Amino acid sequence: MTPRRSRREFFQAAAVAGTLGAMPNAHAAGNDVIRVGLVGCGDRGTGAASQALAADSGARLVGMADAFQDRLDASLELLKADEKIGGRVDVRPEKRFVGFDAYKRLLESGVDLILLCTPPHFRPQHLRAAVDAGVHVFAEKPVAVDAPGVRSVLETCERAKAKRLSVVSGLCLRYDDGFRETVRRIHDGAIGEVVTLLANDYRSGRWSKPKQPGWTEMYYQMKNWYNFTWLSGDFNVEQHVHYLDVCAWAMKNQYPVSAVGMGGRQALTGPEYGQIYDHFSVTYQYADGAVLISNCRQQPGCKNDMSARAIGTRGRADFAERRKGMRIRSEGGEWVFEGPTNAMYQTEHDVLFASVRDGRPVNNGEYMARSTLLAIMGRMAAYTGQEVTWEMALNSREDLSPTRYDWDVAPPVCRIAVPGQTPFV
Repeated sequence: MTPRRSRREFFQAAAVAGTLGAMPNAHAAGNDVIRVGLVGCGDRGTGAASQALAADSGARLVGMADAFQDRLDASLELLKADEKIGGRVDVRPEKRFVGFDAYKRLLESGVDLILLCTPPHFRPQHLRAAVDAGVHVFAEKPVAVDAPGVRSVLETCERAKAKRLSVVSGLCLRYDDGFRETVRRIHDGAIGEVVTLLANDYRSGRWSKPKQPGWTEMYYQMKNWYNFTWLSGDFNVEQHVHYLDVCAWAMKNQYPVSAVGMGGRQALTGPEYGQIYDHFSVTYQYADGAVLISNCRQQPGCKNDMSARAIGTRGRADFAERRKGMRIRSEGGEWVFEGPTNAMYQTEHDVLFASVRDGRPVNNGEYMARSTLLAIMGRMAAYTGQEVTWEMALNSREDLSPTRYDWDVAPPVCRIAVPGQTPFV
């Protein structure tokens, strides 16, 4: 990250770049402060806020929003107690917003940059509101749970480009130096033409929360959000999207034309695990004949493996987060990434804040939306048991939204998908 510029230097640079007057309210406070707002105050949101403040000494956390008061309060306490960034946490009581409309009130309160870290169902509407308000965005992955959401995000990110707003994605592996160098070598031809891709995400179980007396069904599902497709997209979307995105990246952001898959619930079958599957296996087909074989699992007591592999006509490349997990074996010998390594979660925010300071917007919208659709497409294939094409997935009419957002409203019906019976919509 480049050293933080003075306010005068920033505006001189913006004028040279032709951005003066077009820049959003990054410095609306009339000084060098970048006012940050956090939407979604869980563990990931708290971490993102910490990294955002660490990225820029002029950043101040001035507003927070969450559906639940207890989550907001716990997050605020943790951030204030952080010796490195706590002094720049200035969230006054009137800037602490709770409820389904909390994000709107936060945007209205005056922020320059917003961190979107709620369950992914809410990402499209929150992203649209932020861009319409002229605010820079960090958007956690995935960015939607259904095709209407993906289409909305694609449109919103085009609006962001027109407004010269930065949108940085939480698909953090793209900000890891080892992954970047490995992909660069693949693109330079180190393994020849890529013909097969493997993406694994094997994990030992997942968290859940049992329903408590007095909770409405909407309140319960929101508390237990990971286990409901309308909120998380299922874990093939919520977490496996990382390595699916790596495979798309290795293919120069080209995406498959069709998918066939299977999945189900075998180990995590209790009511506290909602409706989502605990295993998936999906084969994606590319137009040129290349294939992507995707496998993921969340079952206790099993071997874990989070990795990807690209096999080419002249060698293969391996991707994994463990030490020396980035490796290429080819006709020219073996290459192993030796570092130096970077903190990818921090790098995301370093890039975002540098783009705001320099007036050179970064927009990850295209790949973050299409990689999300790649994961949704696999879920669709597994849930229905049918072959699903890219165009079918993109144009799907399945909207997982509730009729409206209120604690007393019934959430979408919780049905466990049955392949061969669950229809494609």
